[in-house]
Amino acid sequence: MENKEQKGSESDYNIAFDPLIGKVFFLKYKIINKIGEGAFGKVYKSEYNGTNFAVKVEERTNYEGILEKEATIMNYLKGPNIPFVKTFGYSGKYNVLVMQLLGRSLEDLLNEYTKFSIKTTSILGYQMVGILQYIHEKHIIHRDIKPDNFVMGIEELNAYLYLLDFGLAKKYRSSKTLEQIPLVNNKKLTGTARYASIHALEGYEQSRRDDLESLGYVLIYLLKGSLPWQGLRVKTKEEKYKKILEKKKDISSEELSKDFPQQFCEFLDYTKKLEYKDAPDYDMLKNKLLTLLKEQGYIFDNIYDWTSDDDLKVRNNTINRDNEVNENQDNKMAELNDIINNKDNNINEGNNINVGNNNIETQRKNETDKVESSCCLM
Repeated sequence: MENKEQKGSESDYNIAFDPLIGKVFFLKYKIINKIGEGAFGKVYKSEYNGTNFAVKVEERTNYEGILEKEATIMNYLKGPNIPFVKTFGYSGKYNVLVMQLLGRSLEDLLNEYTKFSIKTTSILGYQMVGILQYIHEKHIIHRDIKPDNFVMGIEELNAYLYLLDFGLAKKYRSSKTLEQIPLVNNKKLTGTARYASIHALEGYEQSRRDDLESLGYVLIYLLKGSLPWQGLRVKTKEEKYKKILEKKKDISSEELSKDFPQQFCEFLDYTKKLEYKDAPDYDMLKNKLLTLLKEQGYIFDNIYDWTSDDDLKVRNNTINRDNEVNENQDNKMAELNDIINNKDNNINEGNNINVGNNNIETQRKNETDKVESSCCLM
């Protein structure tokens, strides 16, 4: 899906050309401006009760169930680095998905910065591997890994990366038996040819390995700003896919990652050698990127090439706010513990009084027994 969705920036899109501008969906979400468009719908920024959301719209006349499938998968995957779904439904001739509003995609950022530094690419790569590990463990493969579908958070979440666009995602195995779907061939390509794995271009059923190989190409693209198979002169889509496949098979990982640290070559080599049913070693891939950062003298601080002083200020304010919340919670817990301890002390003191009273009663009873015994003897 070629899109710039969820950039979060204001658009100059003219209302005269888009009747959805100003429209209110579900009596709540007022459309403010268009922020993206792709093969399966348009994405808008909306507002409800002082909060902004992204609204993805698909005309039902072209209904293929893509948006409903995406909403279902995102709701199933809900967790870190996955945009939360607010609601999904039908409104007139539209299918409508309301979800978390996020920031610029890596493709948008790359257009501005041409290419990313080793530090930025490594930190992003670490997060990307973690995101894929998460969705793979939930039995889902994405099948369209590309820079357009990775976006940064906004405001206090501006340090974190999110994965979008699950319209082409699918289950690769049973969630009950963990049995993987059969490996078949002669399938049409699902995804974007530029980043697709060799096996996907050859028509094989995709699995976890294909998401990770695509990620390997994405990392090289972020470092270099381009890939060798871009700009091929072809007449048809089939010819384009064929030439890209030939180029990917001909060029080695060493040549593709030339002039960059060996970890990127090792990353791509590892993913290309995975078998269809292999369980990838995600921790090993993440450790490669951590080792690279250390060797280059960097720290994992989530400061990217584009991170501004304002971004850091928002983060620091959030950290300070969270610390205050935690401190208040700690103080409340301490007060509660004091109350509990005081109650315990009062109970113990009461028990001591009762014990004293019991001793007095026992003494009185003994004295009475002595008197009664004396009387009996007389």
